[in-house]
Amino acid sequence: MKIHYECLACAANQCQKIVEMGTDDLGLRKRGVIEAAKLMARINEDSVPAVFGSEVFLGVYRVIGNDDPFKEYKELSNKLAEKVVSDLEGEDIDLKTALKLAIIGNVIDFAVGYSPERIEEDVKAMLGEELYIDHSDELFERLGKAKTLLYLTDNCGEIYFDRLFIRKLKKAFPHLKIYVAGKEGPIINDATVEDLRKAGFGELAEIVSTGTRIVGVPLDRVSPEFREVFEKADVIIAKGQGNFETLSEVKDNRVFYLLKAKCRPVARELGVPQGSMVCLRG
Repeated sequence: MKIHYECLACAANQCQKIVEMGTDDLGLRKRGVIEAAKLMARINEDSVPAVFGSEVFLGVYRVIGNDDPFKEYKELSNKLAEKVVSDLEGEDIDLKTALKLAIIGNVIDFAVGYSPERIEEDVKAMLGEELYIDHSDELFERLGKAKTLLYLTDNCGEIYFDRLFIRKLKKAFPHLKIYVAGKEGPIINDATVEDLRKAGFGELAEIVSTGTRIVGVPLDRVSPEFREVFEKADVIIAKGQGNFETLSEVKDNRVFYLLKAKCRPVARELGVPQGSMVCLRG
């Protein structure tokens, strides 16, 4: 997915949040947003939002001297989501509901100004919504025939809903070898491999790093080790907008996108109303 006209304003807004969360020094905040402006000046019509945004954010991190300005937000998201999921795990949840919960978890996103304190009430509200695009039957059919699944995570907090879904997948498809991918290091509120380890994913799957801190999975930036896992996977589940932005033009029918279309550009690309939940085959 290439940039839309709204993407520059979105990136600039996130940079302001980064400097405000990352430092109390007003001089560093000013230098941070000036650096962001310089980096954004390099953008062209073929830029991918997740990639150019990551490069800008990392530049701001360097200027303000904070390599993980979203640390507290991520920790709070994980804490609150884990509590909600632990309550849900006591219920008899079927595979389709677990998939929907994984998509609902995608609402936890600092990029759209989401407050994780709302997650419990939002889960209850959104469980009654239908998926606007629902290719889950085909996904489950493919998984029944597959040997390997690569699961691309998105945000902290959200990963606890992913963990619930993966537990259900392992029960439904015990033959599956599952790989779960996280970022090599912190970038906004995306889940890193360390976040996945702390959340207990090592008991369910093999944790792999994308080999980069760039949001999503830009195949020209990932490590050779990750690329090998990606190429060999029979089915790929890609969570969230960043993974959609970096993979949508690959036209890979192994990929199933699970996300909530939180912004107008992604909704426009998908041809759905903003806010829709989708399970979409690539």
